Amino acid sequence: MHNATRAWAAPLLSLALCLPFSTAVYAGPADYVYTPNVVEGEREIDVKMGTVKERDGTRVSAATLGLGYGVNSFWFTELYVKSKRQTPGSWGYDALEWENKFQLTETGKYPVDVGLLVEVERPRDRSEGYELRFGPLFQKEITQTVVANLNLLLGKNYRTLTPAPMELGYQWQLKYRWKPALELGAQGFGRLGPVGNWLPGEQQEHKLGPAVFGKIRLDGRSAIAYNAAWLIGANSNTARNTLRLQAEYEF
Repeated sequence: MHNATRAWAAPLLSLALCLPFSTAVYAGPADYVYTPNVVEGEREIDVKMGTVKERDGTRVSAATLGLGYGVNSFWFTELYVKSKRQTPGSWGYDALEWENKFQLTETGKYPVDVGLLVEVERPRDRSEGYELRFGPLFQKEITQTVVANLNLLLGKNYRTLTPAPMELGYQWQLKYRWKPALELGAQGFGRLGPVGNWLPGEQQEHKLGPAVFGKIRLDGRSAIAYNAAWLIGANSNTARNTLRLQAEYEF
């Protein structure tokens, strides 16, 4: 691990462990799978969209617009504005989010690349307090053409009216590097419940499905990267289906 990385990551992680929280770990319609790698000096404009059909037939949609920057070789920071719509309502401002990603190992130096996510969100609804999500990010090149990701994310809200325990969620991703502009794979998201006291299986949330990825190079270091997935609920407590898309302009 970089010594400088410890200097930034340790205080943020300590803050996450010490604050008096109540909980919320939920894979929203526009959530995406984090990767641990950071590119120094890279700037990006990030657009994410997603829509969920619940079991009762209602639909929840979300969209975010973010601006990010690779501060150095191990720290990437991004600020998002989020909007949300739940039928039959209209679109409206939902939250402001500050995302920080730390690359803890040099890419390819060890069998697994490791990163750390620390993310703070301030919802429009002040009764929800502040949401903090954090956890390790893992990436493994299984072969030269197959890459796997697994992220274990802890989340809580604090300054809310009803305290609740810290919860554990996960993300995973498999990707086959077919062509730079079109790669195939799968993604999955889930919520297991309170740390150390998981919910019964029928009360957990699990969704998974096929995904596509790609990066289209433009002039110089500019590029457009994208990924999209169609996710199916694996049990009766999970939304019936989710369609999500992310597009980034990197420059």
